[in-house]
Amino acid sequence: MAQRFLILEDGSSYPGEGFGAGATTTGELVFNTSMLGYQEIVTNQIYHNQIIVFSQPTIGSIGITHDSYESILPTAKGMVVRDVSDISKNRQRSLSLDQFLKQHNIPGISGIDTRHLIRQIQKNGTMKGSIVDVDDDHAFDQLHATVLTNQQVAQVATPAPYPNPNSGYNVVVVDFGLKHGILRQLSRRNCNVTVLPCKTDAQSIISLDPDGVILSTGPGSPLDLPESVLDMIRTIQERVPLFAIGLGHELFALANGAEITALPVAHHGASHPIRKIITNEIIYALEGQEYVVDGESVDRDRLITTYRDLIDSSIQGLRHRDFPAFSVQFFPDGAPGPNDSVDLFDEFIEIMGTREGLHG
Repeated sequence: MAQRFLILEDGSSYPGEGFGAGATTTGELVFNTSMLGYQEIVTNQIYHNQIIVFSQPTIGSIGITHDSYESILPTAKGMVVRDVSDISKNRQRSLSLDQFLKQHNIPGISGIDTRHLIRQIQKNGTMKGSIVDVDDDHAFDQLHATVLTNQQVAQVATPAPYPNPNSGYNVVVVDFGLKHGILRQLSRRNCNVTVLPCKTDAQSIISLDPDGVILSTGPGSPLDLPESVLDMIRTIQERVPLFAIGLGHELFALANGAEITALPVAHHGASHPIRKIITNEIIYALEGQEYVVDGESVDRDRLITTYRDLIDSSIQGLRHRDFPAFSVQFFPDGAPGPNDSVDLFDEFIEIMGTREGLHG
């Protein structure tokens, strides 16, 4: 493996060894504390245009498997790890991590003191970084000159509708950067799914006669999406059961008068402890968020807070008082785990069944 460098906009440089693609790349640095699931993480579209730093010391030991993709074409900008492994006894393995990254032109760099790097990210907040061959002045000039897009959703969401057929409830998924774990959970419940582009208007959704609508996860800030998306949510929540996840949760909150703020340090990792307020139950869930609903801005005449993060008390779930609409900030599909909150999909199914009974 050839020597490469991770350089940061604060002027620091980390020498290491390249793996995966040999491309030069620039992206926003985020760190992920999950112990498992590197394939699900790097293929999750929330990491579009981002370089992922893994706190788990060794990455790659189980290769790449057919059933762990969260998107067909991953768009992460790079991987930073302490050690990369290509030793696997996994019978389901189809590719090594190195081969997979080469296929998708995603560079990786190993041999990095990821503990120190993560402390720097926690201290300095969001930073741009580049994986380069030479850490000279030109490389730093290029890094500082690079402007990262704020149109991430438009770049990763489907441009055209497509079906995921089955024989159960008719569910529309509005794609803001869809995570395939959501489709898997709906398939396990026999839902007949239609995935629609992110800018689909409410009337087009209603014309499909859905039993329920899901607002998917996605990358970037909800504040960068047009007001028409919020108008769609306001109309749909009054007409059809609505379940919003991740970026969808943030949009649901905005549509109902709440405000969104950026987290000082993003939450990316599994096993975040979260309290379910109504039962005081503690669940553990996968989080991937850089923005949070401002608790002081929530209109309590419209929205009920249902979940809170036990580490920083941030809002992790909301429910509408008047309509069959609810949301969670974390990822309930369990890909990668934990699976503590997959019953939220059962709750969504139950709400659709109740509505069908009322109108049947």
